Amino acid sequence: MSAAVTAVSSNGVYAFTKPNRKSITLLAGLGVEGDVHAGVTVKHRSRVARDPAQPNLRQVHLIHEELFAEVAAAGFEVAPGALGENVTTTGIDLLSLPVGTLLGLGAEAVVEVTGLRNPCVQIDAFQDGLLRQVVGRDASGAIVHKAGIMSVVRTGGVVRPGDPITVELPAGPHRRLERV
Repeated sequence: MSAAVTAVSSNGVYAFTKPNRKSITLLAGLGVEGDVHAGVTVKHRSRVARDPAQPNLRQVHLIHEELFAEVAAAGFEVAPGALGENVTTTGIDLLSLPVGTLLGLGAEAVVEVTGLRNPCVQIDAFQDGLLRQVVGRDASGAIVHKAGIMSVVRTGGVVRPGDPITVELPAGPHRRLERV
């Protein structure tokens, strides 16, 4: 299966979920046009409270659609945009990508992977018990964050459902994703 965009979402106001759109426009160095989290400096409320001058490493949030099937098996119903992501993907193991990976989204847009989404208690407010499904432990006991990855926009462009995704890994050695 080829990697592809399955849905795009944005919201101009602070809300946990983001409505699906026919397309979104990524703006270089800023994020998703019209989205509340777009900007050069951090826009997430908890991070703004700590230091509003921090660089925004969370301009575009991507989640793999395969997560929805995984949580459905545990009795949860999650659809694209429901967990606040901007881009829902299929056919790509987002969580295994190293920091600095470039993802081509459609014909023009390119985002650079900065790290893992740090899931918060709002996920349980959305559906009680869901947080435990998106934060787990691997066989060695290490914490695994499954709620997607964060990125910054390097090259702007329009992104639509059905668009292909290309992957360009950074030169080694590769750094594992950490929460941003």
